Amino acid sequence: MAGFDTDAFRVAYDKVMAKWPGEREEVTVATPFGETHVNACGPREAPPLLLLPGGGGATSASWYAQAADLARTHRVLAADLIGFPGRSVPATDRHPRTVADLTAWLDALLDGLGVPETDLGAHSYGAWIALHYALRAPGRVRRLFLLDPTQCFAGFKAAYLLHALPMLLGPSPRRARAFLEWETGGAVLDPDWLRLQEAAAGFPSVRPVTRPRPAPDDLRALDMPVLLLLAESSRTHDTYQVADRVGAVLPQAETVVLEGVSHHALPQAAPAGLAGHLSRFLSA
Repeated sequence: MAGFDTDAFRVAYDKVMAKWPGEREEVTVATPFGETHVNACGPREAPPLLLLPGGGGATSASWYAQAADLARTHRVLAADLIGFPGRSVPATDRHPRTVADLTAWLDALLDGLGVPETDLGAHSYGAWIALHYALRAPGRVRRLFLLDPTQCFAGFKAAYLLHALPMLLGPSPRRARAFLEWETGGAVLDPDWLRLQEAAAGFPSVRPVTRPRPAPDDLRALDMPVLLLLAESSRTHDTYQVADRVGAVLPQAETVVLEGVSHHALPQAAPAGLAGHLSRFLSA
């Protein structure tokens, strides 16, 4: 894409990845939709944990604050979404256009990693993908945690969409920073992570699959341990409305509201108790 600085993006990506545990490995998996880049760490013989980032400028690098803790008990496999910012390379002739396509992509990814069954965790748009995958391929998901999921249980706030519009119409580093500073309420953000979000502005992404929202009856039938971690200060949606709707359609799920953190500060921020919630849930 004209105007996108690939070198600057790679430098920013590598700087955040340097915050991951030192034994990190990079894996490339061929799928029908292109080559998926995976950052892996943790004991090879440990239970697998597949992590998906959010959309927009998010990448697998964003899990750096959680990777070391999670790798104590799991083989962490953090993927860059196909067709989004990161080091995955989409196919030129085939892109995911439906939820079934996303399911096929994740099936191929897990097959290529040699993982028949995994714990699954995701943030934001990645959580939307993860939830749909758990509904369509329950035999491959042992446990599921969703970090402030969007478009799963409630829509976006109008104010959020209004603030995101300039960045969507004309992405630029300045607009990306302004949007993130607004959503996070002026919180102190990791400067390397913030530079990566700026560098991702204008990345040549494919059109994302965003519909449908998971059906309530399908959610009620979901039979696996589920942990919902909601950002108290999220400006994407009404946090407590989401919690109420989760209680109505996923009565078996555990829902926790993380105090003092916004949507886009996750997962790179580490609010009090987050690591403990994930460790306890994944080790149960």
